[in-house]
Amino acid sequence: MTELSNNKALKDAVIEVLRTVFDPEVPVNIYELGLVYEINVTDDNQVHILMTLTSPNCPVAESLPMEVSKKVQSIPGVKEANIELTFEPPWDEDMISEEGKFELGML
Repeated sequence: MTELSNNKALKDAVIEVLRTVFDPEVPVNIYELGLVYEINVTDDNQVHILMTLTSPNCPVAESLPMEVSKKVQSIPGVKEANIELTFEPPWDEDMISEEGKFELGML
């Protein structure tokens, strides 16, 4: 398997794990909610995730990134998971995937 396909396989595994993390106020996972802006996997299997929250005052502002980090680091092959929070651009409902909108009854 080449480095590129290893990175892709690891990124796919990260996405699957992110689909198991939920914002406690919304019954949709953080990936489908559009809270994950970027996932980068380095050649040495370090994962960097740029994500946001539904609002800067979100009650899980500290615990949610820690949960994401812990779950991503549990993936076999991941050496380190770095979670970076940003509020630019601010999250809004337009960022929810079609699947997420369906789950929320928005379609």
